[in-house]
Amino acid sequence: MMLLDPLARPVIGHRGNRAHAPENTLPSLLEAVQVGVDAVEFDLHVSKDGVLVLVHDATLDRTTDAQGPVASRTVDELRRVDAGARFTKNGRDYPWRGRGVGIPSFDDVIEALPSTLPLIIELKTPAAGPLLAAAIARHALTPRIIVAGFDPESTRSLRGGPIALGASTPDVASLLVPSLLRRPVPKSWYRALCIPPVYRGLPVPVASIVRAVKPHGVVTHVWTVNEPAQAQRLWRHGVNGIISDDPALMLAARSGV
Repeated sequence: MMLLDPLARPVIGHRGNRAHAPENTLPSLLEAVQVGVDAVEFDLHVSKDGVLVLVHDATLDRTTDAQGPVASRTVDELRRVDAGARFTKNGRDYPWRGRGVGIPSFDDVIEALPSTLPLIIELKTPAAGPLLAAAIARHALTPRIIVAGFDPESTRSLRGGPIALGASTPDVASLLVPSLLRRPVPKSWYRALCIPPVYRGLPVPVASIVRAVKPHGVVTHVWTVNEPAQAQRLWRHGVNGIISDDPALMLAARSGV
């Protein structure tokens, strides 16, 4: 799989084609496919009736016309909220409002996307782990998926199995000192890092971390990168994937590296 290939430089659509369509929706993901992404990334929560759904926040307030916890609504109710209501590029126009774009289920998305498209899945709650394991088996997704979560509890139920996992935030934090001091780091359970170039206002030593984990065959994907020059610098530092809100720009930038 390209996402685990140490020589690959995939461009990954962050929540789809987020710069141009409402994040974590089917139109956004399908737009990313149209522009030619190598993979897509999206987030999972669990509905009131125990269904995996695509949404980043634990509440509906930021991205939809509804309010309150995602977990307080059934999957059918979530499909009916307006997930395009708050999308805007300029703060004045809302081109996706009222167009019937709801929050999709994981199954909705898998059935709509190309059957070979690689996926990075971010678990936003530990409750999603066992449900996702069952869905991965049901759809035979293991060869094309990486599952990660900032909270180490999110992926704990999946460890030791065949699913490729990404490091949690504490796992990445543990790499900072040894990588900066050029000390070897131990092999761990994860096969990929998904890290930001800046965390809480502080620059992340991406190049040092890449150097530290490469001997273990761990790949590094960086989010969220929307500037072509930054993407090119990261690729030159040995980063593998670029996770971007505007993947078409990154695909163009890759040809210049």
